[in-house]
Amino acid sequence: MIVEGNIVDIENRKIYAGSIHLLDGKILNIEPNNRTYTNYILPGFIDAHVHIESSMLMPAAFAQEAVKHGTIATISDPHEIANVLGVEGIQFYIDNAKQTPFKVFFGAPSCVPATGFETAGAVIDAEQTATLMQSKDIWYLAEMMNFPGVIDDDAEVHKKIKTANAVNKVVDGHAPGLRGEALIKYLAAGITTDHECFTYEEGKEKAEHGVKILIREGSAAKNYEALIPLIKDFPKLIMFCSDDKHPDDLLLGHINKLVARAVSDGYDLFDVLHAACLAPTKHYSVPVGTLQVGSIADMIVVNNLIDFDVQQTILNGEIVFENGVSKIQIPPTEFPNNFNCNQKVASDFKLRIQAENLRVIEAHDGQLITTTYEHKQSTTAYFSSDIEYDILQIAVINRYQDAPVANALIKGFGLKKGAIASTVAHDSHNIICVGTSAEEMCIAVNALVKSKGGIVVFDGTECELLPLPIAGLISAHDAAYVAEKYSTLTQKTKALGSQLHSPFMTLSFMALLVIPELKLSDKGLFDGKTFQFASINISS
Repeated sequence: MIVEGNIVDIENRKIYAGSIHLLDGKILNIEPNNRTYTNYILPGFIDAHVHIESSMLMPAAFAQEAVKHGTIATISDPHEIANVLGVEGIQFYIDNAKQTPFKVFFGAPSCVPATGFETAGAVIDAEQTATLMQSKDIWYLAEMMNFPGVIDDDAEVHKKIKTANAVNKVVDGHAPGLRGEALIKYLAAGITTDHECFTYEEGKEKAEHGVKILIREGSAAKNYEALIPLIKDFPKLIMFCSDDKHPDDLLLGHINKLVARAVSDGYDLFDVLHAACLAPTKHYSVPVGTLQVGSIADMIVVNNLIDFDVQQTILNGEIVFENGVSKIQIPPTEFPNNFNCNQKVASDFKLRIQAENLRVIEAHDGQLITTTYEHKQSTTAYFSSDIEYDILQIAVINRYQDAPVANALIKGFGLKKGAIASTVAHDSHNIICVGTSAEEMCIAVNALVKSKGGIVVFDGTECELLPLPIAGLISAHDAAYVAEKYSTLTQKTKALGSQLHSPFMTLSFMALLVIPELKLSDKGLFDGKTFQFASINISS
């Protein structure tokens, strides 16, 4: 096969007309010519950090959509399915990905569970991590979220890091807001990346220590604006990632949109393409084509270097996307799950309060970080939602066994009535629910208990449900189907009053204890800054 066009040589920072000759899945030869072309050929885009599970899709279904946007590979942390199903869940995802030509490079999750302050469906200890790191299907140790454990010399945490060091595989970081001496100690353990920076100053400090900074633009967390200036001073240390991408957003674009945005904003074309196409390949030492003679024949053809609309995607010398059609097929799959709790009653969601001043989780649109809001309410036996001030109730329900419901307060969701709930709740994926009354929350939660996983909106009259039968996280359908159902649920949530861009994505992070400041686990309200439980009631 021969591919012709304007060839973008990122490494040598030049563009020239030519033809690329492919044979047996590799680039046999590249011949410059003097022809005039309107199309451009470049290495494919790589998502440098993503949890495919957050798209609610199997790897094959994710791949089917991603190649339309020129994504040819992902650096994927199967942390979410591992928290539900353990090592078996990781293998389940690996096996599915292998049934496509799309390149999914999995890491070994380092924090299952993410903390000891919540109930997960599985535990992956240092011994199991060592076994995973020996696998040819595992390319790195995935994000070390337990940065307090690293800093405080937790033996189990350091054993896991050493298992990666022993086989010369890199270790991903996760340390939002970590600065100064604590950062230096964290990095000294062998941490090489961070995708959690949310200010320029934080990203600059980490880059100055040689950390690879992943600029994240996902469905909930959006850090492009704050971090993209770093590419000027640290062009070799920047990569792009989505981290968590919901299916409706995936239909619209992927890393190609970040590339187009950065170029439009005036950043150097070759620096941007290095971040999107080459930096992940180099850092993780993964076999992805780089558009050089002898390399794997992975490439994309785009309309121009402004929009980066993809005309063709080629993997291993075979066309996998062309003329608007993806050629990747979704194979039939099993429906493994881990769901063992029973139906709840409204009284489970009654929140007793004992002080006038109440500690409230405040969610912020487009951020995983939350803050603490102090709400004053006349003391009564049980909390009632304050719709006017957007003080609602949030609950997390252990889905792996029957246990008392954990209740707390939240601001930022804006619901005027009804309730929303989901079993996509990072990282342990218990049931999480926000609502305006105990009765409405109970109805929404019970719909998920009955379906053994999914996302639901209760509008006060009826429930609208997207079932997620695989681990309570994933659909067996394609992206278009899941996106349509998900968009319907999002619009119904906004009709109830929410102003959040992606209310279910935001909801899913309200139980993520390793992201400050205030979150809720199935065991109670948790302060991510002090790493200990906190009381809803604030002493006067």
